Amino acid sequence: MNQVPAKRFAFVIEDLYGGGAQKSLLYTADQLRQRGHAVKVFTLRERVEHRLPEGLEIENLAVVTRLTKATSTVLTEKWQASRIKRALAPWQPDVVISCSCDKITRHLDFPNLYFWVKSDVSAKFSDPQQRERAFAKVRRFYRGRQVIAVSKGVKDNLERVVGLEAERIVPIYNPYEREPFVAMAEEDAPVPDGDFFLCVAAIEPRKRHDRLLRAYAESGVTTPLAIMGKGKPEHEASVREQIEALGLEDRVLWLGYHHNPYPFIRQAKAMVLTSDAEGLPRVLIEALLLQTPVVSVDCPSGPREILTQELAEYLVAPDDEPGLADALRRMDRSPVAIEPRHYRQFLKETVLPQFEAL
Repeated sequence: MNQVPAKRFAFVIEDLYGGGAQKSLLYTADQLRQRGHAVKVFTLRERVEHRLPEGLEIENLAVVTRLTKATSTVLTEKWQASRIKRALAPWQPDVVISCSCDKITRHLDFPNLYFWVKSDVSAKFSDPQQRERAFAKVRRFYRGRQVIAVSKGVKDNLERVVGLEAERIVPIYNPYEREPFVAMAEEDAPVPDGDFFLCVAAIEPRKRHDRLLRAYAESGVTTPLAIMGKGKPEHEASVREQIEALGLEDRVLWLGYHHNPYPFIRQAKAMVLTSDAEGLPRVLIEALLLQTPVVSVDCPSGPREILTQELAEYLVAPDDEPGLADALRRMDRSPVAIEPRHYRQFLKETVLPQFEAL
């Protein structure tokens, strides 16, 4: 049972459509509710894709509309923020957490308002001008404010690379529980027979399938490589052309997109990630929860925090393709056995008390 005094948590997010940010917010909010706290999720528009947890209170404030999108000015943002404040004030939250709508909520002045930053802006842009504009925006939004960073790497980069002078940056991982992933992994799926390495990633340049394929070709392993994901037609065509150019047609399995990837992840010999940048890659944590080992590049900013202890031997510098090939060979010869100590830091029992301490 929860031993800390009950608090009132308000989560503010633009909508509940798409991505991992929405999914992890709903899960965190509902788990805090189950631990005895009063929790309410405020959305700024009515777009819902995710399954809503039963018993979690959600209120749509309808302050993001076609009109506000068309007239997006600071004046509009301040009006939207005033409407949010009017809804929050009677509820008297002890903690307010803003996610994916900070352009608006930065105009709020609640004393215990946190901005939940889920990605590493320092690694998103290669063009120097775009990069500096993005950094300036982060400094403008969060200077002197309180921030929750999704990983220690995101916190460090906000401070050292972006130059953010926040009042406080607290690194807190997204919370997980193992059982739902095990249950989803037991569902029927067209999983390939035999051993295979698996890459689950959107087919886009930032995920660096080119790096993966070159290292896999160099490794010489005969265990097939399965690629799961979807992308723009031109990006998919580029990856397929490289598979052909490297003569890997017989060893690379093109799985396409699957709504439930977990049966594939559980059966894989290892998960492989070769991205240029991540915030805290869920797919690596989920692999460990399913006791599937991981080979990954040490990109900013999450893999180093996920592959700890002896798993760090399979963390390779992003540009070290021979090292990546060697890691694949070593994993192919002797896959690492994953134990609870490898993923305990991400379990809800470890993480939720850190939200309660805000």
